[in-house]
Amino acid sequence: MKIKNIKYTAVAIFLGLGMSSCSDFLDRPVEDNYNTENYYTSDDACISGVNYLYNSPWYDFQRGYIKVGEVLSGNMYWGSSPYMNFSVNGTDQDLVSMSYSLWAVIGHANTVYQSLKSAKASESVKNQCMGECLAWKAMSYFFLVRTFGDVPIVHNNSDNIKNGDYNTLSKVQKSDVYDYIIMTLEKSMSLLPRTKSATGRIDYYCAEGLLAKVYLTKAGVSGTLNKDDLTKAAEYSNDVIENSGRTLLANYEDIFRGSKNASDESLFTWRWTVGSHWTCQNTLQSDLAPEGFDENGDCWGGWGGPSVDLMDAFGISPATDPSKRIDKDIRRKATIMMAGDTYSYFWRDHTMNNNKKGFNYLQFWYDKTYNKAATGQCQGPCGGNNVKNLYGDNADHIAEMNITPGRMANALATQILRLSDVYLIFAESEVLLGNTTNADALKAFNAVHQRAVPTDVEKKSLTFDDIWKERRLEFAGEGDRWYDYVRRSYYDVNACIKELTAQRRNAMWNCDGAYKTYYESGVWDASNIEYDTKTAAPNVTASSFTLPYPTEDVALNPNLGSNATPIHIDVRNTYSY
Repeated sequence: MKIKNIKYTAVAIFLGLGMSSCSDFLDRPVEDNYNTENYYTSDDACISGVNYLYNSPWYDFQRGYIKVGEVLSGNMYWGSSPYMNFSVNGTDQDLVSMSYSLWAVIGHANTVYQSLKSAKASESVKNQCMGECLAWKAMSYFFLVRTFGDVPIVHNNSDNIKNGDYNTLSKVQKSDVYDYIIMTLEKSMSLLPRTKSATGRIDYYCAEGLLAKVYLTKAGVSGTLNKDDLTKAAEYSNDVIENSGRTLLANYEDIFRGSKNASDESLFTWRWTVGSHWTCQNTLQSDLAPEGFDENGDCWGGWGGPSVDLMDAFGISPATDPSKRIDKDIRRKATIMMAGDTYSYFWRDHTMNNNKKGFNYLQFWYDKTYNKAATGQCQGPCGGNNVKNLYGDNADHIAEMNITPGRMANALATQILRLSDVYLIFAESEVLLGNTTNADALKAFNAVHQRAVPTDVEKKSLTFDDIWKERRLEFAGEGDRWYDYVRRSYYDVNACIKELTAQRRNAMWNCDGAYKTYYESGVWDASNIEYDTKTAAPNVTASSFTLPYPTEDVALNPNLGSNATPIHIDVRNTYSY
């Protein structure tokens, strides 16, 4: 957790806001020698001082966020990763980086928020920027409590530095942490503008969407569903739907293209840039794309990919003749690359064997005239590879974002909370309240589902299972699925355990041989494709839904240990903004 690092975070910001130079994403003033006394003296300076909260402190969270959200949940296969078999411990580097990154976000957000209070700028911009700080702080705490369970509350860095208690803080009961997140978001909403930003900044309705998700999650934290929390989740999510002025994008795949980095769909988004300062950039393509996917020699993700279980959920199989495969759901191709797939938005400077520009999945592996780095072997361990969080090659990046990427550096925004999530939060809240035929909930659900499967008829009533599956298919590959399990485990842990242990989480063998023959001869023979039934199902228990703190942090502060009793705090009588 490195709460002690909050001290150094605060000092770094006071001495120069060094990380704010990662603000190519938005306008920024000219840098000079400055400190908090002479820096926040204009509207532009306030905005510049907040910009980096959209990227830099989150950088070390990226890799673990995918492994927790997608591998642990069974959406993605990742070889021998401990996230595959629920053997993650406190020394796991990805988990350690996640934790440190989340606490860095909180430390920076606290410090910038306090500094902005005395800024010499317009009240509207000061309020906007302070609201953004609190919104990101709330998001960080939301990840922390869902990942680690009971966590300390760091309300004001200066208080902890003054008291010298930043390494002796006790864990706080997660129900109280949720109350703290809610209080923080309420304050954020009181400061944020209701006008929709054209550049992707957080506004009132973005924070309200997160508040709805927090209430839906908190609803089960006591072990049974709380109707008051569900009602608030429904009210807040419906207000976003009705009054935010935002609409779902017509084409699902557009959400994840660089030219749509600031679309209506994006409520909370990491907004990366390619600049001179490390940690400002998106590096997810390196972990998720196959070798040779771009020109920068920085892709090594071909040996991981979407799981067989996720393919099952989409109703498709790598053992099916690609020419006969029926893709009912358009989200499949936008999530999983498979044999027979082509993409116009990847490799637009390459000519496929049909004389059209774009990316051909099989040609990529087997044709060196098309792909100089062709390995001659399909690496996809389950017969497919990732699509989301990829930008393509240099030509694609320039076409979409008007900037050249670098090695492990791209500017594709990472979607953290989308508008469709709010639609499904509203539908789920109403269903859990027993309102299975609520007209507005049906409208919200059908809007999401029929965008993906336009041939399906509208639902006339909803079940929890309808929404549970819809969430999986809608957000697969976006780092969210594990947190759905955490939320559900609060009040229905046995159902979560049963589902996770029944998943087809293992590799699908011999896809490469069938794919290569099919590409070279047009003959489809899947007789050797075989699912790995030898690797045992993971041992999932009730304790699996809380990940361990980094070992180093527990050694420094025993109050964080698994045997340490979390304390209760009356949040609203203890803290204020």
